[in-house]
Amino acid sequence: MPTSKIHRRGPEEKNRRGKLTQKSSSFHGLNQVSMAAELRRPKTLPDLLSSKNAAGTTAQEGRPRLTKLLLNVTIQGSLGPVQVVMTPESMVSDLIAAAVRLYAKEGRRPILPTTDSSMFDLHYSQFSLESLDREEKLMALGSRNFFLCSKKTAVDGGTTTPSSSCSKQAEKASKTGGFAWLKFMDFLL
Repeated sequence: MPTSKIHRRGPEEKNRRGKLTQKSSSFHGLNQVSMAAELRRPKTLPDLLSSKNAAGTTAQEGRPRLTKLLLNVTIQGSLGPVQVVMTPESMVSDLIAAAVRLYAKEGRRPILPTTDSSMFDLHYSQFSLESLDREEKLMALGSRNFFLCSKKTAVDGGTTTPSSSCSKQAEKASKTGGFAWLKFMDFLL
């Protein structure tokens, strides 16, 4: 039973010093110019700008135009926003109609009292009092997240008329019960 290390190694590994004479060519011996001539590398970076320059386009014409907008509309009382895809030239009234239609189609809760888009106002957030103008374009708004609330109806001598904005409702509430929260505080004590 041979136990020598010579039998474990192959005949080429017997002389370790012989292996050291074959040094790495990247550090010793060959220069990089001759190695570069031997290596054939594929062209990995195509000339992307050559086709644009041939067509004669400028930097402004090369900028992509927005064709669709993804808008998030949170409806009052719902858990999450409705995502609506619209064109930038669409009006606020189109967004309201599409959001109400999609909300009803998906069967979300709470169920809306009506699907008439004229009964809703669109706001930047649930904290903004002024509703957005229905004739304004979506591209000019500067936001993609909106809040949709139903118009409240005010009873005037038996007739119901929708109020024009939430700011009027806030003014009315501040005049009638501006200090109502103080009564609640007395109740807590």
